[in-house]
Amino acid sequence: MTIFSKIIVGEIPSYKIAEDDRFYAFLDIRPMSKGHTLVVPKQEIDYLFDLDDSLLSGMAVFAKKVTKAIEKAIPCKRVGMMVIGLEVPHAHIHLIPIQKEGDMSLANPKLQLSPQEFEEIAERIRKAF
Repeated sequence: MTIFSKIIVGEIPSYKIAEDDRFYAFLDIRPMSKGHTLVVPKQEIDYLFDLDDSLLSGMAVFAKKVTKAIEKAIPCKRVGMMVIGLEVPHAHIHLIPIQKEGDMSLANPKLQLSPQEFEEIAERIRKAF
């Protein structure tokens, strides 16, 4: 069972943004910017492009809804989307609020936020959802 599957079933706590019967969105605990959110399918599949077409397209639509909430809650020019898929063997999309393209660089230091800051950010996005 991946760390994301453990988060989905509540074995590991998360700063949940939204979920439905097929997908779960939560704040990245090593964020590139405030509001950096991960979207995962509840079904444990390693590689994003191994998802069947229905699940992949549904994930994109779910991610769009999460993005619209992030845009309302977090000041940013755009929400960038990144798929890497090497860190955790569970398909996932990064949604990252950005001001400029360089904000998406993996070389940038990750933010160090307190649990209270994470909860405040998650609450703002949940309310916008």
